[in-house]
Amino acid sequence: MLSAALVTELQESLVQEWHAAPIEERGEGFYRLVAEQHAFNFRLWHEEDKARSPVATDREIAAVKRAIDGLNQRRNDWIERLDDWVTADLAAKNVHPAPIAVQETETPGSAIDRLSILALRIYHLDEELGRREPHTEESERIAAKLRTCRTQRLDLSCSLQRLVGAIYAGEKRHKTYRQNKMYNDPSLNPVVYNARKAA
Repeated sequence: MLSAALVTELQESLVQEWHAAPIEERGEGFYRLVAEQHAFNFRLWHEEDKARSPVATDREIAAVKRAIDGLNQRRNDWIERLDDWVTADLAAKNVHPAPIAVQETETPGSAIDRLSILALRIYHLDEELGRREPHTEESERIAAKLRTCRTQRLDLSCSLQRLVGAIYAGEKRHKTYRQNKMYNDPSLNPVVYNARKAA
């Protein structure tokens, strides 16, 4: 059964590593998928920063927007891969939900995605805090945000572990929810397919 603590430890350590060296995923099995999904969020975070540059040209913003769309699609694809792994592992272990088992509003994959974003937010808030003079109004404001994010990560990690435990005990149902993103599919985005027809 997967460990939420190992997930958060891996995400935190990779954020630190990737800010000092090129992105290199590590881990095995499920945790390799966690690292790969986290890498898409890492790249996405920094593209989002570029999109908000006050000196970026329209051409640069357009390129960044396309990069964001692609990364966001991959990020969502990997959430589904995480959930597919859980589905396959449950089948391999012959775990079936009890008749009264209910479905939660969030899957393990989507919770891991949220933990990934929190790891990035915590890293960057901590980085910004280190750039400020201590005991100023601004540094106290950042420190308060950092405390909130750390609390949220602990709460979410504990909730994820309870959910996974309940799923593997057959007390909760698990299924992969397909994102079915339409904007990146040329056959489903009317702006794209209408432009192709007009060309």
